[in-house]
Amino acid sequence: MRWWDLDRVMELEEELFPEDAWSRGMFWSELAHARGRDATRHYVVAESGPRLVGYAGLAVFDRTGDVQTIAAARDHWGTGLGARILTDLLTAATAFECREVLLEVRVDNARAQRLYERFGFEPIGIRKGYYQPGNVDALVMRLADPATASTATTANAETGESATDPVHPAAPENPAAPASATNTANPANPATSVQGTETHG
Repeated sequence: MRWWDLDRVMELEEELFPEDAWSRGMFWSELAHARGRDATRHYVVAESGPRLVGYAGLAVFDRTGDVQTIAAARDHWGTGLGARILTDLLTAATAFECREVLLEVRVDNARAQRLYERFGFEPIGIRKGYYQPGNVDALVMRLADPATASTATTANAETGESATDPVHPAAPENPAAPASATNTANPANPATSVQGTETHG
């Protein structure tokens, strides 16, 4: 994801997350330091032709990855797009040498939870009222050893599951931390592509 993607990202963001959409400023905060060897973010977009149909982001703190957001357009649900985007994030977590990856998912989003469970995420707790203003609880899930998961989940990406509104927090955990997007020269955050629906990062 780069700054020129933000108009289309915001359109999808506001469509999918009408109650707790990130602001443009939040995305700018995540992408503010998109390049450089000290990058701690990996953001990707997925396109079908000229249309942006998905996006996701990973933050890294002290070798722990945190899935900040994942979104897939409604007409791409069930196509495997969510799984392919998640695979991209786990590949990035491996490049960052993360020992674990965490995420939050709405307790009422069983579809996304099933996807994460197939990738090896396990529930570890609840965050009460995490999604505002709806006051919906978040299930916290953890994946140990993303290196193993990122190589073992290629088949999962072909099963047709796709997640939306799975981990979307009200705001980034640390918006002041340096950010990284795809298409960067950072060796810990290589340029990657999300394949399957004419997509790219």
